[in-house]
Amino acid sequence: MIQAAKQVGDRNFALFGQESNGSTWALCRMNMFLHSFDSARVEWCDTLNSPLLLENDRLMRFNCVVANPPFSLDKWGAESAGSDQYNRFWRGVPPKSKGDWAFISHMVETALEKQGRVAVVVPHGVLFRGAAEGRIRQKLIEENLLDAVIGLPGNLFPTTNIPVAILVFDRAREKGGLRETCNNVFFVDASRDFVSSKNQNTLSEAHLARIMATYTARAKEEKYAHVAAFDEIKENDFNLNIPRYVDTFEEEAEIDIDAVQLEIDALEKELAEMRVMMAEKLLEIQR
Repeated sequence: MIQAAKQVGDRNFALFGQESNGSTWALCRMNMFLHSFDSARVEWCDTLNSPLLLENDRLMRFNCVVANPPFSLDKWGAESAGSDQYNRFWRGVPPKSKGDWAFISHMVETALEKQGRVAVVVPHGVLFRGAAEGRIRQKLIEENLLDAVIGLPGNLFPTTNIPVAILVFDRAREKGGLRETCNNVFFVDASRDFVSSKNQNTLSEAHLARIMATYTARAKEEKYAHVAAFDEIKENDFNLNIPRYVDTFEEEAEIDIDAVQLEIDALEKELAEMRVMMAEKLLEIQR
């Protein structure tokens, strides 16, 4: 929340958050005070089953919604999602063993109509799993809400070493919004750019700057970024798996068989000479 606030550029904003883990909630509140965001409203609640960021018994709406929700949360409340009083799951109810699209659905519904934006960190399964998840994914794409898919390296988080992606949704793209005419999805494969360390990989300032510059320019870049039109995504059955759109295949250099054979011949000759020298040395030792 604090990092997101720093991107605003001035103090003309308000911070709101929801967290179900009591310890995490307490740490968040402490951080708000330590960074002089005393007015931040952070609720301790179950976001999917009993959200507390409400206004007149309706979900509050925000300009920007960001989260790194728990990956593939089991038993998230699917049994009661069909009768959700806030109608967040009207596109479909995600499977009870994977709550990824439940969090995404909540976030999209809490973004301001025709202007709110969403950025959410997800496991790659969210991009291609089928059944209910595939249907929800398809509807969001057909609504022209998905703006970008950004692939990141693995081992960025202390709790998992799997590679992740950021999904960016922009409600300004929906009918009547300022970006209604933007009907493509921007793919970025930044999975190979990271600083490797023993316990955890990190993204350097240069890596972050490249991602942001590429996303802002929204231009195709070989082996790194691709602009996929709606028809292309439809042809792929609304599968968002990044390698389908960003080709990172590196051709192997051709092998010169004759040169390799000459090198082998030279090595064998050198080996034979060494064996002769070793035999002579052994004879000298025996004398």
